[in-house]
Amino acid sequence: MSKLSLFLTVLFCTCTLIVHSKVYYVAPAGNDSHAGTVDAPFLTIQRAHTDVAAGDTVYIRGGTYMMQESQIFEKTTGNPRYAYVSKLTKSGTSGKRINYWAFPGEKPIFDFSNVKPADHRIHAFEVTGSWMHFKGLEVVGVQVTIDQNINTQSVCFSNNANVVTNGSNNIYEQLVMRDGMAIGFYLTRGANNLVLNCDAYNNWDTVSADKKGGNVDGFGAHPNRVEYTGNVFRGCRAWFNSDDGFDIISSHTAITVEDCWSFYNGYSIEFENLANGTGFKMGGFGTSSSPSVPAVIPRHTVRNSLAYNNKSSGFYANHHLGGNDWYNNTAYFNWPNFNMLNRSPNYTASIPGYDHVMKNNVSYLTRSDREHHLITEIDEREGVNILSHNTFMNPGIGTPTAADFISLDQSQLTLPRKPNGDLPDVTFMVPAPGSKLVGAGIDVGLPFTGSSPDLGYRESQLVLSVKPATVRASAAYLYPVPANKVLNIHFPDRASKPVTISIFDLQGRKVSSTEIAATNALAADVSRLPDGIYFLEASYSGTNVVFSRSKFLKRQ
Repeated sequence: MSKLSLFLTVLFCTCTLIVHSKVYYVAPAGNDSHAGTVDAPFLTIQRAHTDVAAGDTVYIRGGTYMMQESQIFEKTTGNPRYAYVSKLTKSGTSGKRINYWAFPGEKPIFDFSNVKPADHRIHAFEVTGSWMHFKGLEVVGVQVTIDQNINTQSVCFSNNANVVTNGSNNIYEQLVMRDGMAIGFYLTRGANNLVLNCDAYNNWDTVSADKKGGNVDGFGAHPNRVEYTGNVFRGCRAWFNSDDGFDIISSHTAITVEDCWSFYNGYSIEFENLANGTGFKMGGFGTSSSPSVPAVIPRHTVRNSLAYNNKSSGFYANHHLGGNDWYNNTAYFNWPNFNMLNRSPNYTASIPGYDHVMKNNVSYLTRSDREHHLITEIDEREGVNILSHNTFMNPGIGTPTAADFISLDQSQLTLPRKPNGDLPDVTFMVPAPGSKLVGAGIDVGLPFTGSSPDLGYRESQLVLSVKPATVRASAAYLYPVPANKVLNIHFPDRASKPVTISIFDLQGRKVSSTEIAATNALAADVSRLPDGIYFLEASYSGTNVVFSRSKFLKRQ
């Protein structure tokens, strides 16, 4: 980046901040004796934390930060003992958050491979303040050092506080927690925290207990007070974590998980069998005969989420004392896909699930005894659960087949995120045009197209939206590619102008570009393209008018 570009970027970002706020900088070549300016940055976030106040922003420059044991901020005594490498205790206020943001266009990576204090649980980032916003940071290599006959644990990001009112209203956005021995994100205290568009993967504790990593979840939320309401996971992915993808055990208040993907958990990257391996573990209070439970059992919600090829259950109630709400989820190749197991009200026995609300869910094949394991451990008596418009226990819809989905290519799940951090556009397990899953759902208050919702975690994607500000059309319709491999597109109410059709592969590389003279319809010859899935973009008179890389499917 040129000095002029850097100056303009900094100026633009700074001008968008609240008046009178301060901006600090951290960089791999910085020094904590510096002033924290763009030309003299700090080395550590902890040093920047000593100076910030509500409304301030810390920009973290790209590059690798090789963390050292000498940088540990605090070690505790007692059992267990903790080593907090960075401990962030200061709070912003409503409207004046304290921001810890990756510098625009750069990727800061914090490597904790060298931080190995003996007999301590390592927390890379311990957050006890409120009204903070973390964005764009990557944490790798967090270690476990306690070799005991029990599962110990370290954590990449921990949202925790000793005061009831702290650890709340924080945003954790576009964080990556990977290739270590630690839990990705871990919440035990605080309310109204949002974990947004984060990834946790390739994490496995190979040190403690049986070396299978029994505590290493991608994301965990275990708030221990009923006041800690409003915590949400949105747009997050968890894969190849040695224990569970998402674990909500022992939560005293309701947790919401939405638009999240969980796959390959309970396995190493070589698919060795490791620990539990649940996709979404939604509740429960352990196995004690007299567990600590709240007076009112919370109802957790998981919606628009995907569980694929986890070692054990895709979606699991985990002996929860009551029921949960499950809307528009898709499960494929788990064992089983949906497991609604509950405990009796007096907590003396495991019993089939009761009080669950399940609507618009899709269960495709499982790894073993496929029909039986679409859904298990659920009370089938009328009125005990509310089950509606699911592919299981519903002869009116029927079990899906491969033809019901645009694609079963699981490699799409690890594609790069969009520039804004959103999950990638994929066709994996998305209902195909003409599938019995399209329009077969019931309105549960979630967005949908058409007269009725589709079943599953994503709506069918062969209807392309058009930006009304740039073209006189309310919609553009994409037709499936016929055997002659001609792509047909229809634009209602649009003037006659030459249109340039550009086609991109799944990695965003342009593979062809053709100008076509047409009015309301286009016919593009795509016969030279290999079979596969592509994005489509259209422009005329130099203006990008339509799809922002909407996708079409060539017939296989």
